[in-house]
Amino acid sequence: MDLEAAGRAVQALISVRIRPPARPVIEEFREWAAQLPETIGLFVTSGAYDFVIHIAVPDVNGVYAFVIDRLTERREVADVQTSMAYEHVRSHDIEPAGDDHRRKASRSR
Repeated sequence: MDLEAAGRAVQALISVRIRPPARPVIEEFREWAAQLPETIGLFVTSGAYDFVIHIAVPDVNGVYAFVIDRLTERREVADVQTSMAYEHVRSHDIEPAGDDHRRKASRSR
């Protein structure tokens, strides 16, 4: 999808920490965040943050509104870190992990 043509040229990656980190809280937040119109991708992650939400919006004010009006209104959101994306380069040719991949991996061990 051409996000610029869709009027959503500004992208951001937003890391979110959830508290308490209980399965029902994580699952409910995941379902809620995935259905938001700004969300174009969502990762459930390990480490300091529980989620990375990839959003696309019309402008920087849209990023601010997403964080302030949507995320921080949720009781379970303990922390948010936003990274603006300058450019999104996608690989269109992904090779299947076949025999060549397994041979290279076993040689590097």
